[in-house]
Amino acid sequence: MILTREGIAYRVAGDLPEGSYVNLGIGIPSMVPAYLSSDKEIFIHSENGILGVGPMAATGEEDPDVVDAAKGYVTLVPGASVFDHVTSFTIIRGGHLTHAIIGAIEVAANGDLANWRMPGQKVPGVGGAMDIAFNVKNLFVAMTHVSNKGEPKIVARCTSPLTAPHCVRRIFTDLAVIDVEREGLVLREVAPGVEPAAVQAQTGAPLRVAGDCREMDVPVEFNGVRLID
Repeated sequence: MILTREGIAYRVAGDLPEGSYVNLGIGIPSMVPAYLSSDKEIFIHSENGILGVGPMAATGEEDPDVVDAAKGYVTLVPGASVFDHVTSFTIIRGGHLTHAIIGAIEVAANGDLANWRMPGQKVPGVGGAMDIAFNVKNLFVAMTHVSNKGEPKIVARCTSPLTAPHCVRRIFTDLAVIDVEREGLVLREVAPGVEPAAVQAQTGAPLRVAGDCREMDVPVEFNGVRLID
């Protein structure tokens, strides 16, 4: 079994600590607010100028003035702030965010991040990802384990243009949770029913299996949404 995109977002949400300030990238990262625990106060930042992003707006309740960096209609939590782009990037460059969750084309074994391609391709340009990767201490990547061509996205060395070097701390995929450490990649968790050897077979760099490696604690469904296939 593997996690759905929503399942990956659910698993990421579980690793955000109380009082964290978190920037979310487009795609899977933007789904994370739907799975945050109500027992934690976590502040979601959108680089276009929001601190206090809530879940995506329900159909029919969209406000055209309240969108995130991915142009999705979002909600605001009580006490949220809305501000200009300059202030938003001052928050990022000033080191005021504790975490960022971002998508990737490739992540290298040493934590190098590649999440953009040249203009004219389907993948967006670098945007604010470079600022985030250089200025946020805890950078998490949320992505599928392999590309739509079945090629590993976790590799020994990135072949796509780098967003930033040595910046990724943890990788969440539909198969595994992997830490990037000085000595290399450490497999911490696997999807239900998946063996570490199967994860290694779809990874383009060596993995060291943690002594306490375990199955992810992710339910099959959450509020009617399928998290595991």
